[in-house]
Amino acid sequence: MFQRLVATTQDVSLTTLRLVLGVVFFAHGGQKMLGWFGGYGFHGTMGFFTHMGMPAAVAFLIICTEFFGGLGLIVGFLTRIAALGIGVEMIGAIFLVHLPNGFFMNWAGTQKGEGYEYHLLAIAVAAILLVRGAGAYSVDRALTD
Repeated sequence: MFQRLVATTQDVSLTTLRLVLGVVFFAHGGQKMLGWFGGYGFHGTMGFFTHMGMPAAVAFLIICTEFFGGLGLIVGFLTRIAALGIGVEMIGAIFLVHLPNGFFMNWAGTQKGEGYEYHLLAIAVAAILLVRGAGAYSVDRALTD
């Protein structure tokens, strides 16, 4: 079972997708978990999410998914699990927050909030990694040799 979970190819294009998605989500997770890059840190993010009415367990999972999932993608460890978590999180973000704001991001600052175009891209990349695995230069690939 574990071998099927980590199985992948030497495809460098998967490595590129994995690294980019991992860096983006690790940075966002770093904001939420540690307060890096101008973020609120763990306590502030938990307070923000729970103040919005989100259960604390869900808020905790979001923070962990972005931080540890992003880190897992960067090194290519348990890529399919990380990609699944990120994909599910982005689906939730679309339906719970961003859908009423339309498709486009708020580049001009004229919308009430951000649209969901970014989330769709993240879901597409996560789906590819979920199906195909980590690709070359990954811990998953090293575990299958």
